Amino acid sequence: MPSLIPVTSARLGDHLPLLELLPDSAPLTWVRGGDGLVGWGNYASTVVKGANRFTDARNWWHQQLEKFAIADSVHASGTGPILFTSFSFDPDEESVLVIPQIVVGMRNGSSWITWIGDQAQPKLLEEVPALADAEFNWGDGSLSPSEWQLRVTQAIKEIEDTNLEKVVLARDLKINSHRQIDARKILRNLSAEYPSTWIFAVDGLVGATPELLLRLSRGMVTSRVLAGTISKTGDDEKDLALAASLARSSKDLEEHEYAVRSVADALELFCTSTNVPESPFVLHLANVMHLATDVTGALIESKKSVDAFTILDKLHPSAAVCGTPTNIAADVIKRIEGMSRGRYAGPVGWLDARGDGELGIALRCGQITENEIQIYAGCGIVAGSNPEKELTESSAKFAPMRTALI
Repeated sequence: MPSLIPVTSARLGDHLPLLELLPDSAPLTWVRGGDGLVGWGNYASTVVKGANRFTDARNWWHQQLEKFAIADSVHASGTGPILFTSFSFDPDEESVLVIPQIVVGMRNGSSWITWIGDQAQPKLLEEVPALADAEFNWGDGSLSPSEWQLRVTQAIKEIEDTNLEKVVLARDLKINSHRQIDARKILRNLSAEYPSTWIFAVDGLVGATPELLLRLSRGMVTSRVLAGTISKTGDDEKDLALAASLARSSKDLEEHEYAVRSVADALELFCTSTNVPESPFVLHLANVMHLATDVTGALIESKKSVDAFTILDKLHPSAAVCGTPTNIAADVIKRIEGMSRGRYAGPVGWLDARGDGELGIALRCGQITENEIQIYAGCGIVAGSNPEKELTESSAKFAPMRTALI
């Protein structure tokens, strides 16, 4: 029998600026308000695809865990070996799993390091490579704005003529650079501008999501649902009035209720009890406001086979990124959206060896491929939607990635 591979977690001390520790090659991040995890170095990675991708991902992760001898003196969620993962929206596209060689974590002012191998504790880089500036050429996406509005009109007709109640249509923009794009600069800009979002990077997919699909911690599960959006003006008084109008909007409340119900129904399968607030709150971000609801539950202890992969298989895709009914909406997206989503709108985040973890929905993001980045935005289309207003909303949702590139 081959010898086990040491995995060691040790305390580092006080506050560390996680995003400033990253090297310039293949950074991995999940950071919110300074807390979270960053990783680098590829100990092992794989891709999964197809209808059984969540099961295949679980099997691969558990096979890797069997090879480890874990020495963890920190004993906290996010210590020990960590799996960073980014699943595609469509099961027929590739999802990515990465176990980094080194992970640095930070929570409530305390930091730690985890490394794989029998070497001494790695030293953090005193000087990381300088951030690389780039000049960008902004192009159209897979569809022009006018073409995308026609697709919205087509979706509204589908809603009027079929059992479809809501469908989320996304669009993209493709931006080229004269040199390889440095993900770290984008991540730092997003963190500075949107500190209340989760800043993520996995295999070139970088972004700042406000939507937590799944948090697992000691048998408790949480999911934050966002659906219903309005742009901010920057004037506090006007924005308060807009927030009030969003909270009363029948179109947005209807869209939000679909999304909340799809998540609550999925979680109820695995929980002894769930808590679903009667009405949403308004989440204020730098550029937009969303209707938001936090759904929570306690996992059924007798169901030992239930883990993040099991729940993801039921949660994804939710109405917030696909529509209602999900199967009809997914078919409409394939037929009329006019682009490949890749890992946009799929689950992204991390898991530890205990089964704890956090996974968001990959929103407000872009896929870097050397000198190009493809950024995405989506809108929930219901019977009362207006194509011109949906285009305006999608443009507002591009703003975080647009400004992060500057």
